[in-house]
Amino acid sequence: MWAFRRSRRQRQRRPRGRRRLLGPALLLIGCLSGAAATGALLLWLRGVHRPPVPPRHAQPPAPRSAPLYRASEPHILPRSTWLNATVRRTQPPPRYDDAVVAVFVHHTDSPNTYRCADTPEVIRRVYAGQTTARKWDDIGYNFLVDRCGTIYEGRAGGVERAVIGAHSQGFNHRTAGIAAIGTFTRGITVPRAMTDAIAGLIAWKLGLSGVDPRSAAHLVSSSALSRYPLGARATLPAVSGHDAGYRTSCPGAALTAQLPEIRKTAARLQGRR
Repeated sequence: MWAFRRSRRQRQRRPRGRRRLLGPALLLIGCLSGAAATGALLLWLRGVHRPPVPPRHAQPPAPRSAPLYRASEPHILPRSTWLNATVRRTQPPPRYDDAVVAVFVHHTDSPNTYRCADTPEVIRRVYAGQTTARKWDDIGYNFLVDRCGTIYEGRAGGVERAVIGAHSQGFNHRTAGIAAIGTFTRGITVPRAMTDAIAGLIAWKLGLSGVDPRSAAHLVSSSALSRYPLGARATLPAVSGHDAGYRTSCPGAALTAQLPEIRKTAARLQGRR
């Protein structure tokens, strides 16, 4: 009696789906030989107890990555094209920031009548003046551009790296200094080759940090001699004239007037609308 009740309970616990399939399955297995029947029975039991496979749902499309607004690197002549033994001085290793997020445009306040073939000599004079009279350890500008649109590497450390310059007191960190060789006060014509080269250089340099040349940069003043107190936060155009951060007439009214077009051209070269 006990065995009968136990067997009945076991039958009651058997899943309904299994009871429905048991009869036809056993009838089919009974038609097979001994070994084949045993194998078929094991396979059938395994299938009965296998957990159901969850339905597959369509995966959401992967989010599109933000476009990279990069411009090609312009041709930049190395320091060796202008720096020679007549002016070279011993200097400490360069210092670096994490990124360049803004550019300051300067002029060298030197004569405009030079021949482009003589540009290396003009840069040597700028270098000598800054490292002797001003006692700087290197030329202050990261890059210099002549009236023919030729770009020269200025301060040592690598053109693709965020080298800390000495071009805009209070705002040398996370910025690059580009000097237009000449004097560009009001009424002076700024050569198109020069502004195009500056725009191309800015597009590439700021593109390395993903910065839109038409945007604003958030900087911190490191000198009370700048237009902002020491430690003050300043929001400046990502492409600024030297006078935006320091009390000076640099880069001259004529070159300052070209900055909106330079920003626009640099953004276009990055592929921005």
